[in-house]
Amino acid sequence: MNKGNFRPVKFYETWTFVILVCIILPICFRAFLYSPRHIPSSSMKPTLLIGDYIFISKFAYGFGKYTFPFGDKINYFEGRIGGSKPKRGDIIVFRPPNDPQTDYIKRLIGLPGDTIQMKSGRLILNGEVLPNKRREDFLEDKADGTKYNVKRYRETLPNGVEYEVLDEVTAGPADDSEVFTVPENHYFFMGDNRDNSADSRLNIGYVPEENLIGKAEVILFSNEYNFLEIWNWVRGFRENRFIIDLYDE
Repeated sequence: MNKGNFRPVKFYETWTFVILVCIILPICFRAFLYSPRHIPSSSMKPTLLIGDYIFISKFAYGFGKYTFPFGDKINYFEGRIGGSKPKRGDIIVFRPPNDPQTDYIKRLIGLPGDTIQMKSGRLILNGEVLPNKRREDFLEDKADGTKYNVKRYRETLPNGVEYEVLDEVTAGPADDSEVFTVPENHYFFMGDNRDNSADSRLNIGYVPEENLIGKAEVILFSNEYNFLEIWNWVRGFRENRFIIDLYDE
């Protein structure tokens, strides 16, 4: 028998390698490192728009039970493993205690021990009214396709983080509040679209540290239409929202 043409099969030539590269590695990348997200609501306008596609870092704050799939059903472990502590101003994806099946994305305003209150639409953190500077109005869309003006401000946190917020309604339901004191190992979140955000001021309350999923890092691209509407990709592509660092001021 002629065995002269036989050679051992290299690992990278096997189906095992193909499965590893094409299936296992992307799953691990999404589960442990970075995960894409689509913005479906207006609660973080003007920072994030409906139709933005972002990447979140899952390892930024270490790993918690909601970092992994089915975290609302499987108690993988208690607390968090690794990572660093979140900072005020970070934009974070998390699961609220009252809706553990749904991902929320908001801005971190209050750390454990902080006191937070809203008075006449102004944010008070640890007894100090945060400075906010009026900017040009934000053009919001109506259901009929026309636009209207919404007041926009640039708010500054004590650690120097600046971001823009919208104030659509005077004396809205969340413009005046009680004083909130953030418990240990919990966080207080608010949307930048202050009059159109379900956040810690109203119904989701304080968010446990273990419920954090990841830090929003970058806007990959944005489209005004549903991503599945392939025929609208070109028409709906927002040219000014392509590869944007969310913390590059």
